[in-house]
Amino acid sequence: MTATMATLAVDSRCTLGEGILWCDRRRVLYWTDILAAELWRHDPDTGHTHTWSLPGPLGCLALGEDGRLLLGLAKGLYASDVEAQPASRELELAKLADVETDVPLTRVNDGRADRQGGFVFGTKSEHRDLRRAGRFYQYTAAHGLRELALPHAAIPNSICFDAAGARMYFCDSVTPRILQCRYDSVTATVSDIRVFVELDVPGAEPDGSIVDAEGALWNAQWGAGRVVRYLPDGRIDRIVPVPAPQPSCCTLREDTLYVTSARVGLDADALAAHPLSGGVFAHRNERPLARAEDRVRLP
Repeated sequence: MTATMATLAVDSRCTLGEGILWCDRRRVLYWTDILAAELWRHDPDTGHTHTWSLPGPLGCLALGEDGRLLLGLAKGLYASDVEAQPASRELELAKLADVETDVPLTRVNDGRADRQGGFVFGTKSEHRDLRRAGRFYQYTAAHGLRELALPHAAIPNSICFDAAGARMYFCDSVTPRILQCRYDSVTATVSDIRVFVELDVPGAEPDGSIVDAEGALWNAQWGAGRVVRYLPDGRIDRIVPVPAPQPSCCTLREDTLYVTSARVGLDADALAAHPLSGGVFAHRNERPLARAEDRVRLP
């Protein structure tokens, strides 16, 4: 059940690495360092890495059907043709939607494209007591923002979808469990909310997730230094240890799992014990499990 340790792929030393995606068209990885307000791009075949600076924290991102990226900044969704700006440090952005601009103590957090060209994301509470001030939304080019009738959250995370796009997974990271519900992308409605899994390690927090080609869910578990593969019925199939205590999100490229991590909140002793924290790690699976990332239909 426990696999070999993931190894360092990119020594990015991100403060809060998150939201990693594999673009099968361009054969590159994208991810964000949220607190540094940076978008990262890495080509595993050439080893070339580039970063762009953004005007605020970049909570999440998604691939667009037309090749642009959707970027979820703190208070808005934007589109950017990042591949047309390969040498720049700052990105040109086109606003798609404002997000909770009248609510000062929230920001955009985890998000993922659904199977039908929409984008689902949550807003994170920035209150010191982490009260559940965050909400979940769907964005589509046709309808803009529509709030989903999900419980309010402190740190919305783990958003992903089954192959049919009718089951959505999500969580509030302050509670050690991942939930699931029925999801209708056309009407932006949810129903039948129930527990998918309870985490089995004390102190672990569910973070970013992805669903593979066999319908299994991979979840990065903050505080536990691992990624867990859950079968569709919730049974643990595999545990991939990560040499960093705060893995944050994962993606699949053919037979390779990539995992982001974070340094935020680690004291000097923790960083001395885990100096690779903030890097991107890779683990080779025994067979290809990736499915192409879903893409957002952008205006």
